[in-house]
Amino acid sequence: MDWIRGDSIGYGSSSTVDLAIFRGTHFAPPSVMAVKSCGAGDSDLLNNEKQVLDQIGNSPYIIRCLGDDRSFEKGQSLHNLFLEYASGGSLADHVKKSGGRLPESTVRSYTKSILKGLDQIHGKGFVHCDVKLQNLLVFGDGGIKIGDFGLAKKTGEAEEKQGRREKKVEIRGTPLFMAPESVNENVYEPPCDIWALGCAVVEMLTGKPAWNYKPGTNIFSFLMRIGAGDESPAIPDESSVELKNFLSNCFVKDPAARWTAAMLLEHPFLSADKIGNGDETRNDAVCCSGDEFPSVSPRCPFDFPEWVSPSVQSSPARSEFESNPFDSFSSCSTASPVERIRQLAGGERQGMLSWGDSESWLVVR
Repeated sequence: MDWIRGDSIGYGSSSTVDLAIFRGTHFAPPSVMAVKSCGAGDSDLLNNEKQVLDQIGNSPYIIRCLGDDRSFEKGQSLHNLFLEYASGGSLADHVKKSGGRLPESTVRSYTKSILKGLDQIHGKGFVHCDVKLQNLLVFGDGGIKIGDFGLAKKTGEAEEKQGRREKKVEIRGTPLFMAPESVNENVYEPPCDIWALGCAVVEMLTGKPAWNYKPGTNIFSFLMRIGAGDESPAIPDESSVELKNFLSNCFVKDPAARWTAAMLLEHPFLSADKIGNGDETRNDAVCCSGDEFPSVSPRCPFDFPEWVSPSVQSSPARSEFESNPFDSFSSCSTASPVERIRQLAGGERQGMLSWGDSESWLVVR
């Protein structure tokens, strides 16, 4: 691929992201791309990202991978991954530029796109593991796509690997978006993405993290709140009834009872029709009074009270496998939940990324 490196877009602890200008004359990628680069000897994340995106395939809701190559620049051998360029930056940038919060109608539209992407990712047998506003990209037409698949994994492999090597404490993703089962049991499966989505929705609405977490807070105490406490992320009081119910189904502590992406796409919040000039909503099929939402989360679209059949029990199976170089082991950890949290907070990460890695991206656009 004939290309030249353009202006810097951002950088993190192990990679830089720059514009890339393509100089070919035949059928080729777009003239402007984003190129993510790192040292050739430290390319595990970029290799993983390419492998995952290649297997997921094209989707209007997922960033496209346009190839990769090696280059020698300024005395260093680099591994380069070419991706679609999102001219609008990240959704985190967009929220800040919009005054720190988005109206519920806009949140509804973005959430639907993100869920469609997650539904496809999960349907292909993968887990993103790092859903947050910084990894949701805004395009010139206003569309949203899921990006940054460096920590993504396949589902189902953890159990297969159990017994063949010692289980280890693992860090995937960003603590403020981690689900309880990830903290307690080292589990990173599709329900984790749903919990993180709920945190992202709250941040879109408020401009603040879903958890009340102040800089300098003791990390062990914070992880205990996520993994061992009864507390859940705060749902904004000013949200509509539908949105509050939507978020409550993202923040179910038991991952087996947490709604899936496919189920959430059928939720009244996403199918509600906007009326008037505000964010008041209604839905033709389901009324909006809080009493008319089921008190127990249904496991499929037919599991609402009026559709219950005593002869049918719905319990969707979830497959779990993952690929190197990020081996993790779900099921029960050899340590108790409190001991596991102590290990996470204390930095016993078996060579995985530090807590700061997923939060260290600086935008220089």
